[in-house]
Amino acid sequence: MNEAALMNARTVQAWVELKGEDPEAVSALEVARARLVAGRELSTLRRVRLIELQGVLPEAGALSALLDRSTRFYNPNKERCTVCSDPGEQPPVDAGEEVVLVTERGAERRAAAERWWHHETGTHITVREGVAWVLGFAPGTEAAAAVAALTWVRAREHGLLCNPHSQVARIASGAPPRPWMSDGVGQVAGKGAS
Repeated sequence: MNEAALMNARTVQAWVELKGEDPEAVSALEVARARLVAGRELSTLRRVRLIELQGVLPEAGALSALLDRSTRFYNPNKERCTVCSDPGEQPPVDAGEEVVLVTERGAERRAAAERWWHHETGTHITVREGVAWVLGFAPGTEAAAAVAALTWVRAREHGLLCNPHSQVARIASGAPPRPWMSDGVGQVAGKGAS
């Protein structure tokens, strides 16, 4: 990539969520409320696929059209995609909700999506994907402690969202950062976390 292209490189996030009820999120919410102390104050739990694209990318409209055209990113018949391309754009997270990003160790890169992009546009980009869990708590809940308690699975009664042996969790403090999946950005080690 030449120097001018590097200067125009940016990171865009695509937040992909099912249009209907997500059975995995419903099940996780029921388990959290029934079996985990920290889950008793959990009022909502949503699962959103987060796709980050890094490189020289087109403007927002053309980018959305490209994402919509390929099943490598999402299925517009059953999912909705919110693209956050400008620094001021907010992801589909309400005020007061907490977000935990979970990625598989070493497997967040989407090689097939990168090849499709290169074939369609002639440019190389990096595509990463993870699962963003969006948690809403009852008023008065100490959200930071509850999120930490719900994130890492340590025993049958502790944790829900991330298996620290095969996954990495990153907890956003405030709005989710961009980029979020680059090495070291908002990363929290799983095994020793409490």
